[in-house]
Formats: sequence, C-alpha cells, structure tokens
Amino acid sequence: MQERTKQHIRGVLLLLTLVIIIIVVVMVARPEDRYSKSAPNESIEHVESVAAYDTLSFSTFDPNTADYRTLISAGVPRDIAVSIIRWREAGKVYRVKEDLALCYNMTDSLYFLLEPYIIIGKEYQFQPKEFDSTPRERHTATIALSPFKLDTVGTTFLRGIGFSVRQAELIVNYRKMIGGYRSIEEFEECYAVDSAMAARLRPYIIFEPRDTLPAHLEERVEFPIELNSTDSVTLCKVMGIGAKSASHILFYRDLLGGYHSVSQILELKVVTEENFQRILPQIYCDSAKIKKININFARPKEMEVHPYISNRMLRRIVNNRELKGGWSNLEEMIEDDIFSSEEAARIAPYLDFSFPQE
Repeated sequence: MQERTKQHIRGVLLLLTLVIIIIVVVMVARPEDRYSKSAPNESIEHVESVAAYDTLSFSTFDPNTADYRTLISAGVPRDIAVSIIRWREAGKVYRVKEDLALCYNMTDSLYFLLEPYIIIGKEYQFQPKEFDSTPRERHTATIALSPFKLDTVGTTFLRGIGFSVRQAELIVNYRKMIGGYRSIEEFEECYAVDSAMAARLRPYIIFEPRDTLPAHLEERVEFPIELNSTDSVTLCKVMGIGAKSASHILFYRDLLGGYHSVSQILELKVVTEENFQRILPQIYCDSAKIKKININFARPKEMEVHPYISNRMLRRIVNNRELKGGWSNLEEMIEDDIFSSEEAARIAPYLDFSFPQE
C-alpha cells in the first residue's frame, strides 16, 4: 500500500515537472505575446517596423538619381523607396534633404536615421539668391570711353563700356525710377554699379545741371500721394523722401505686388521710425491695386521673389500642392503647416485662392 502511494506521488511530481517545462518553453518561444500584452495599443506591424529600423544598415544615396535597387541597397525601406521614385517621376526635384521628410510613410524617426546619408547633387540644390546685384565679374568693354550723358544712353552703350546685360537694364530702370541721375553719388546708389566702375567712368559722365532738368520735375503734385500708383519723381516731392529712399520704396513695392498698408515701408532700412512719422501724413495706399498671387496655380519663380515667402514656405507650397491639388482658404494652409498664424496674417493680403470657372 505504501509502495503504491509513493509511486503515485512520484507520478504527480513528474507530471507537474513536465507541465512547468512546457509552460517555460512556450513563454520563451513567443516573447512577442508578452510584448503585445504590455503595449496593447501598438500594432504588431508597427513594433516590427521600429525593430527593423534599429537593425538597418545605411549608406549614402542621392534621391534625385538613385534607382529602386540603389535605394534598397542604401537601406531605404521599400515603401519609402517607392514614394521617392514616384514623386520624382511626377516631376519632383529634391532640392534639400528636408524634402524627403514629406514623402509618403516617412516618419520623423526614420528621417532622423536617414538624414546623415542623404546627398543632394550640386545641380539639384537650391541656388542662393543674389539680393545684391553688384557685379561680381568685369565684362569686356568694346567702346572707347569719351564724354557721355548718363541720362540719355541706352543698354547697348552701357554693355559696350563694360556692363553686363542685366546690369545695363538695372541702370536704365533705376534711372527711370529716380527721374534721372543728377550726380555720381546717385549713380553709385544703383545696385548694378560698384565703386570701381563708378571711379572708372567718373571723368566721362556728363550730368545735366538742375536748372535745365525737364519742366515736369517741377510740377506741383496733390497730397497725399498714393504709393501703389506713384512714380519716383512724384514720390520725391514728399518731405522726407529722397531719391535713394524713393527707389527702395518703389523697388520693394514691385517685389510685394503693392502695399496694403503704408506701415510696410518701415520694413526698409532706409526708412526710420522718426522719418516715417514725418512722411505718414503725406502718403496713403490703395490696397485694391495690389497684384495678388494665385497660390493654387502660380509658378515657383513667381512666388520665390515675394519678400514674405521664404524658401521653406515655397518648398512646402509646391510639395503639398502637388499632393492635394490646392487650397480653398488660408486656414487650410495653416493646418498643412505651410504658414504659422503670424506668417499667414502677413501674407494674407497677397493670396488669391480662386479656381478657374469650368
């Protein structure tokens, strides 16, 4: 009897041992079950993708030239590689690394891992804007210098004495804006003229005496003056605005597309707060004369010159417009992180959201 009892106990112990071994084996073989219980809100697919990123090995690649196999070899996940190529086939050019952050399925964590390996070729990079149009190289002169009247020569003559096509055009346009060059100092104020060229031409330039200037320069004007329709000659009649200030005000007006508020001229370095208070009673602006940008159809070149649209904004406008087809109002652009609330308030008077009538 005692022998049977001992055998029964040994059997039970053996059975319990087997059960414990089986439980341990199952738990070791399926660690993902324990992970899913500790984080029930995360999908298995997401967990596997995060783990995969941690084990990826990356190498350098150019998103503008790399084919699918090259991208995969560089460690780019397949779905991201497909997005990069599809965007490229649709006409997308990756100008900066951050452009890849906008690709479908790209997460911040994955972009953080890829960013050090992204290479943008020089031919695809954004070229820095040359806001200062002072010449960087000397052009060959083809005309022998002799005395000439700066207010009557054309672009052909200016090119012949050493200016480029663009510089010659700027000199003539600036001349129209200020109503004629009266001194070498006014000539040097033109963006296209550097001090070396001015010194070279100084002995040959003939300036009209002030008492022989055209009669229309002395004509009376009615105040206040409307900023969006005036010319430089009339603007110089404002007490506190000289030829240099007038040229900057009109140049900035052209970049903006017009002033919606007279206070915008304070954004120019040539206008101080003290001088603005003196100028203010003599000017006003008609915002109906503003040239607006149709944000859903405007070309990048049209938008990039606007002072209120940065390169970052321009990239996001172009990229998001390709994806969604445009916007109906400014609030949608804020939601898409194109503009902050402050940036939107600033650019609002210059945007048009209309679509052509079918």
